[in-house]
Amino acid sequence: MTTNQVPAQAQRLRVLRWRGHSVQWVPRQLLVSLLLLAALALLVLPALGTGRISLSGSHALDILFSGGGSALERKVVFDIRLPRVLTALLTGAALATAGAIFQSLSRNPLGSPDVIGFTTGAASGAVVYFILGGTSTVTSAAFAVASGLLTALVVFALSLRGGAVASHRLVLVGIGIGATLSALNEAVLLRGELQQALTAQLWLSGSLNARNWNHALPLLVGLVVLLPVVLLGQSRLMLLEMGDDLARQLGVHALRVKALMAFCAVLLASLATGAAGPIAFIALAAPRLAAFLTGDHGRPLWPAALTGALLLLSVDVIGQTVPFELNLPVGLMTALIGGVYLVFAIPRLRSL
Repeated sequence: MTTNQVPAQAQRLRVLRWRGHSVQWVPRQLLVSLLLLAALALLVLPALGTGRISLSGSHALDILFSGGGSALERKVVFDIRLPRVLTALLTGAALATAGAIFQSLSRNPLGSPDVIGFTTGAASGAVVYFILGGTSTVTSAAFAVASGLLTALVVFALSLRGGAVASHRLVLVGIGIGATLSALNEAVLLRGELQQALTAQLWLSGSLNARNWNHALPLLVGLVVLLPVVLLGQSRLMLLEMGDDLARQLGVHALRVKALMAFCAVLLASLATGAAGPIAFIALAAPRLAAFLTGDHGRPLWPAALTGALLLLSVDVIGQTVPFELNLPVGLMTALIGGVYLVFAIPRLRSL
């Protein structure tokens, strides 16, 4: 294998050894991750202070760590804004990680769960639950996860060719399934009662309004369980981008790795959809932006997760501070920004 065949990230790996243990790291990737963490820390304070009851960053920090402020201010921070901020961070990280995995598996920059139908599939389960009269946030999230997994099974089954999943077929089949499910969702809404249809339609817009700990905690548990698995499989995922045959020669069981990583990505996307509704653009753009920042041609998962969290929280803060007190749903904001992103980014995908 020549140097040109080795992924750019592998050529820049550094190894830290201590007492028989070793850790691989990429200097630029580590630096970018630290900068993204710093940006997130700076953004959390204005996010906690933004709303009808305005709080300064220092006052929000005092309430958060010292228990200062009035009883009303503490309730606003701990019961309303902190769950909202945490849901935004976790949803952005989960969607971006899922997008990075699917873009790597499909070797296609458009291979994200919102484009290939998995997010729409997860939304279908929640829509059916709301139309049936359900109101539990935990149960709606469970319906979204189950529906997302079922959609993924159908898409992968229809994408099989010669015992393997063809990347171009995965994207095309996913787009078709997503369009079909989107139409079915609209049909279900038309058949439902008015109040139930309004609840489902509001959820379909993708929103962080009225998010509480019941939305944030299941997603937090899912990320804590799934992210270590995904990060441990990152090196094998990087080898798969060179081609299945070459990856097998290097000892990677291609089908098993693809199945495991796809399963984790579908779960992450479904959990994120169950927590905040279907949100576009984050899974598509965050991995590309992270790759651009880190200078990697692959899909750096940890920087992608941080980029997704930063993007979604930034969009949410912007949506709450737009003029005329519109307080636009975050899903609508990401769709608007995502459309502009696609118009300018697609002609220059090679440079990203």
